[in-house]
Amino acid sequence: MTEPRKLLRLEVRNAQTPIERKPDWIRTRAKMGPEYKELKSLVRSGGLHTVCEEAGCPNIFECWEDREATFLIGGEQCTRRCDFCQIDTGKPADLDRDEPRRVAESVQQMGLRYSTVTGVARDDLPDGGAWLYAETVRYIKELNPATGVELLVPDFNAVPEQLAEVFASRPEVLAHNLETVPRVFRRIRPAFSYERSLSVITAARDAQLVTKSNLILGMGETNQEIQDSLVDLHEAGCDIITITQYLRPSPRHHPVDRWVKPQEFVELSDFAQGLGFAGVMAGPLVRSSYRAGRLYTQAMAHHGRPLPATLEHLASAGSARQEAINLIG
Repeated sequence: MTEPRKLLRLEVRNAQTPIERKPDWIRTRAKMGPEYKELKSLVRSGGLHTVCEEAGCPNIFECWEDREATFLIGGEQCTRRCDFCQIDTGKPADLDRDEPRRVAESVQQMGLRYSTVTGVARDDLPDGGAWLYAETVRYIKELNPATGVELLVPDFNAVPEQLAEVFASRPEVLAHNLETVPRVFRRIRPAFSYERSLSVITAARDAQLVTKSNLILGMGETNQEIQDSLVDLHEAGCDIITITQYLRPSPRHHPVDRWVKPQEFVELSDFAQGLGFAGVMAGPLVRSSYRAGRLYTQAMAHHGRPLPATLEHLASAGSARQEAINLIG
């Protein structure tokens, strides 16, 4: 059994602030429809693993009802530490070269319409894990030609060869999350760079991929700084943006600076749409993979691009309960 690592000084300092009580508007109701129940049964009987279940995502009922799910690749240990992220930092296990096949077979067994693949940073590997990400997309597409694939990646240190490997797998959407604003970026994401993250999005756009990113509110930023980052993302070539509330995973993580009311999310959504983003989803419990298939179809329509025939079914995706405009009575 692996010994728990010693807490960092930052984590000790974070832990001095008790976990914050959530406001009344951060609630979700369990609504178990027939598709969710069938998917739950398939996952249980097949011994399958999804981020949706293992991270306790509050949106699982809605996403599974629409046959969308998210998978984590690369292991349970990340070589980097972000102060908001619940994935632990440490020395990762050896590369599992059979993982792409298993993920693709899980997608097949679950009969997914749209799948999101994310993973840990693997700076311990010569290629930063680029092959693993790309091979997972290739395997999913081979076994599931009617399933959309979204790939949420680390920055690969913006190494052109590694990015090219990933881009060549041609996911429907290439996502890289900026997460926060320049003033607090180094404190929140010390192993990443604000400008480097923007450059990854630009490189994906230049590769003719639909691009996506995420911003988290409540980590010390101001509303104006978020607007400025939305401008930066749009100018970098980002097509789709999700905006969400920070929820603290544990006492050792960054304390919540503020609880953002639904009305502010609506205003930021309107601002992003005014900038010209092809798809926008904003709300306290929105997550970067929430209603991902719907956002992909919006982006394609925005650019006047036809959906591939195998993915036309995604255009019928329903409404989004966690979108801020739907939370205001």
